[in-house]
Formats: sequence, structure tokens, C-alpha cells
Amino acid sequence: MQRNKTLLAIVIVFLVLLIDQTIKIWIKTTMVIGEEITVFNWFKIHFVENEGMAFGLQLGGNYGKFILSAFRIVAVFFLFFILRSIIHKPDTTPGLVASLSLILSGAIGNIIDSVFYGVIFTDSYGHVAQLFPPNGGYATLLHGRVVDMLHFPLYQGWLPHWLPIWGGDYFIFFRPVFNIADTAITLGVFSILLFQRNFFSHLEDRGSAAILGANAADETETNTILPPETETALLQAENSSNSTDYTDEEFTDVTPTAILPPTSTGKNDDTP
Repeated sequence: MQRNKTLLAIVIVFLVLLIDQTIKIWIKTTMVIGEEITVFNWFKIHFVENEGMAFGLQLGGNYGKFILSAFRIVAVFFLFFILRSIIHKPDTTPGLVASLSLILSGAIGNIIDSVFYGVIFTDSYGHVAQLFPPNGGYATLLHGRVVDMLHFPLYQGWLPHWLPIWGGDYFIFFRPVFNIADTAITLGVFSILLFQRNFFSHLEDRGSAAILGANAADETETNTILPPETETALLQAENSSNSTDYTDEEFTDVTPTAILPPTSTGKNDDTP
């Protein structure tokens, strides 16, 4: 079972990275930034690059880019060890392994862009990028830009003027441009939230294990259930003991002291 889960994780990570990087390299070597290919009215290949996170979110500046790339690397190692730990647990479902593998593969896919693309590609502004240029790439290590290309404008139109704040604006849903790696991360996260709730229950159980173990003895004694016959006998014995104590304390037999007449001397005291 553990071998099957390991194989499942390897296959998912490999396939996601293969598809993600193949599409990105094709985009970089055939299109310029801003170029667009309409597949359907609601689906377009639109080439953009971003220096930030998923769906075009950015953390600006060279230091921001470096910090983001370093954070991604740390996060990937963290996800790898979590996935490895999950695989070795006998009660782990294949669905949870698949979800974590999607998140891990998506994170690795974007890390490859951030770490290496600035070194192995020229820029794509006004011309198609060159792979492995002899004079070096457009940026240094860890400062590459993530390639995005998937655009799904499912709805486009003008918002009504009576709508607060956005009234009269041109609205596009879904506006962000993303890639296969972003899709894998999103699918993995939503899969865990919707279908793998036992994952969070397992973490909660581990967190409270010490408390439950410390109180185990007290809980056992407090919640012990006696058979009806034994419980009745104990109650009768307790009542009998209470009754005896009450009689001994309140009704102790005390013998009254006899009152005797004065002792006679045999003479009449009135006799002179």
C-alpha cells in the first residue's frame, strides 16, 4: 500500500511538471509578451510574465523577488516532508496523497521559473526569447519571472451604473492569467478542504493526544459503570452504615442516677 501511494505521488508530480514546463518553454520560444491566441471566446492563450505569486499577485522589488523565491524553496521542502510523512502512515487515503502531490508539483513548477528562467532565457519584450543564450539571460539566479498564459474571460461586459463602487466599469470574469502550476496548487488545496477533512482531524487529534493521555486514568475511574446488582448492594450498605451511625450518636443509652432518701441514724432528731 505504501509503495502504491509513493508511486502515485511520483506520477502526479512528474506529469504536472512535464505539462507545466513544456507549455511554458513553448510559450517563451514562440510568443512575445502581450501576444494572444484566441482558442474560444471564453478561453485564450495570453502570454504574460509576473515576478510574484499565483494569479499575477506580486511582491515588488529585487529584495521582494528574492524573498519570495527563497520562501518558495523552503515551502517546497516543508511540503515534501509532509507528503513523505503522510505516505508512511497506513491510514492515509490515496486522495490525500494526490492532493498534496498536486500542491507540491505546482510549487516546484513556479520555483523553476523563479530560480532558472532568468538565467536560461533572454527577455520576451518585442521579440521571441532565446533559450540558453551565449551572453546570459535577462536576470540572475532566483530573479526569474513566472510565465503565465491561461486566460478564461468567461464573462465580459459593462456593469450597471446603479451598482455601488464598480458601477459603469468594464468587468471581466475571470480576469487573472495563470499557468498549469497555479491550477495544480488550487486543485490540491480545494480538494483537501472539500474532501480530505480527516487530514485536519488527524492534526487536531495529534495536538490533543498529550492532554487525553494525561487524563486517561481519571476518566477511567470516573466513568466506570458497575452492574446493577453491585450498585444496589453498595447503596444498601451505605444507607445501613449511615443509619447505624445516626442511632449511636443521637440515641446513646444513658442509665439515670437513682435518687435515694437521706441515711437514717436510728434516733429521732427532735428528741432533746
